[in-house]
Amino acid sequence: MNSRAPQGWRSLLVAYAITSTVEALGVSQIFAYLPLRLREIGLPEAEIPAFTGIFTSLIFVFGILLVPFWGVWADKYSRRAVIVRSAVVEAIVFAGVAVAQEPWQLAAALLLTGLQLGNTGVMLAALRDVTPPGRIGTMSALFGATGPIGFAIGPVIAGLMIDGMGLTLPDVFWVSAALSAAIVVVLLVGTREVRPEVVPAGRVVELARNAVLGVLRDRGVRRLFIIFGVAILANQMYRPFLPILVEGIFGSGAGLASAIALVTGTAALVGAFVSPVSGPIGDRIGFRPVLSASLIGGGIVVALMPLAPAVGWLALLAAVYAALQAAVQAMMFGLIATEAPSERRSATLNLVLLPLYVAGIIGPSLGALVAAGTGVEGVFPAAGVVFLLGGLGIAGVLRRVREARRARVG
Repeated sequence: MNSRAPQGWRSLLVAYAITSTVEALGVSQIFAYLPLRLREIGLPEAEIPAFTGIFTSLIFVFGILLVPFWGVWADKYSRRAVIVRSAVVEAIVFAGVAVAQEPWQLAAALLLTGLQLGNTGVMLAALRDVTPPGRIGTMSALFGATGPIGFAIGPVIAGLMIDGMGLTLPDVFWVSAALSAAIVVVLLVGTREVRPEVVPAGRVVELARNAVLGVLRDRGVRRLFIIFGVAILANQMYRPFLPILVEGIFGSGAGLASAIALVTGTAALVGAFVSPVSGPIGDRIGFRPVLSASLIGGGIVVALMPLAPAVGWLALLAAVYAALQAAVQAMMFGLIATEAPSERRSATLNLVLLPLYVAGIIGPSLGALVAAGTGVEGVFPAAGVVFLLGGLGIAGVLRRVREARRARVG
């Protein structure tokens, strides 16, 4: 296949959507079943909540150092190679989670995830370069749906394998490793190189430094990154502890894997359906109003989760939250894709998940501290407060924008 031949945005979106879905599928299984995996490898029961938060943060510790470099390497040399690299590493990570027999071995596998991450921004930058201006919101929403789809499918597959087929958690992660290996083939066969309009020249370290500084010095982009970081921080605070909350309601034993799948997986499917709808709504009425309402709603829903009297009610709350979170992600991608200055658009999109790495380290660690002080149930209202602060912050920005417009008209 000729790497210089143009590629339509739809075919590229399909290939990247499959890639993103499979990655989310495997990562969702780590989030959903990490407490059970820690128990399997011999961690004492009393230490599982704290180590669930700590081990979740390990996913992002190594990756944060490489965030600026993936985008620079992609723009300077090859976006396609950087994306393929991610699929190769995720296959190794999932295999490592499967074979781990000791806590330190599981920790080492999760640390390797840092070499896996960094592909989402590169895929977004490539899609932005080939997508017509009138379809950016739709593209962002469709691509944003891949995460919820993967997070829905992953735990459901695991629940069926464990409770329905009598397989084990290591078997689940071996299947995810095999799917990631298959994605390497999809990317090599189904995608072509999409070069940026301006190929960066110079030393990689200097380019990476300038990319970060350029993004952080832009007031508008910096504000967007902060808001996105707040949303992800709240999400990462509570998510590692959701399986523990499910177990507290359902109880241990047969059927627990399916109960976790219902709450963390099936409910996320709602988000997959809502994300494509939220894109056109954002195109029509504005990304910021939708973002603000979604953050505030998400905060209320998360805070109510510990009050659920049964797994079914918790799944319902999780479904509402998944829909709101899908809208948050779609609106953030749309805002960054449309408001980043053209000369920094590629660098900004390459760094779009920088807040994820920061929040991915801080969020689970804060959650672990809250859990140690108040119990797992206290993590959820704490995360809800963070969501509300983000939503109110966006509402304040909207109010100032409207007042400025009225002042200009007057």
